[in-house]
Amino acid sequence: MLLNLKDITVCYHKVSAIRNITMEVDEGSIVTLIGANGAGKSTTLRAISGLNHPTTGEIWFQDKRIDKLPPEKINKAGIAQVPEGRRVFPQMTVKENLMMGAFLRNDTAGIERDMKMVFHHFPVLKERQKQAGGTLSGGEQQMLAMGRALMSNPKLILMDEPSLGLSPIMCQEIAKIIKDIHAEGRTIVLVEQNARLALALAEKGYVLETGDIVLEGPAKDLRENAEVKKAYLGG
Repeated sequence: MLLNLKDITVCYHKVSAIRNITMEVDEGSIVTLIGANGAGKSTTLRAISGLNHPTTGEIWFQDKRIDKLPPEKINKAGIAQVPEGRRVFPQMTVKENLMMGAFLRNDTAGIERDMKMVFHHFPVLKERQKQAGGTLSGGEQQMLAMGRALMSNPKLILMDEPSLGLSPIMCQEIAKIIKDIHAEGRTIVLVEQNARLALALAEKGYVLETGDIVLEGPAKDLRENAEVKKAYLGG
C-alpha cells in the first residue's frame, strides 16, 4: 500500500470538515473521491499534502508517517498536488511555471528528462513555453498545472477537480491525459464533481457526504449502486 489515511479528522475553527476518514491507496492505482460541494474532498487532499494538518488520526506514505510534516517535505517525499482552479503563476512563462514544479530538485538530467516527458504529454505547452501562463485558456492552464506537478517527479499525484469549468471536449482530453499518466506507473487520487468521469477512470472510489465516508468500494460497483446513481450520476 502506497498511502494510508487512518481515522483522520480536520477542523476549521473547531468545526470538523472531515471526520474519521480512513482511506487506502494501492501503488499504481487510481482512487477517486466523489461528493457534493462541501463534502470534504478538497480538505482530504489538503491533509495529505500537508496544507491542513489533521486534528486527530495518522497519514502514512510508503510506510512513513507524514501528517506532521510541512508541505515541502511531503512534496519532496513524492506527493504532488494539482490544485483546484489550476493556480498557475500568471506572470511567469509556461516554462518557468513548469520549472517551479522542480524547485526542490537538483538532478539536472532528471529535470531535463521530465521536461521532455511533460512536453510529450502536453504538446501545446511546448509550443507556448515562452508565453505567460495567465494568457492560456482554461484547459491549457489545467494542462500546465498537471505538467507542473509532474515536474516534481512524484510517486503520487493528487488531482483536485481537473475538469472543473472545462468544455466536454476538453474534459475528454484531460481524461485521456490522466489515463496516459497512470499508464506510466503513477498513482493518482482524483477528486471530481463529475462523478461519471471519475468512476470511469478509477479502480476504487469513496463517496463523501458532509465530512464522512458513506460508501466505498470498486468503482464499477459504485457505478451500479442505486444511491450513487440517484445522487451523482443523474438517474
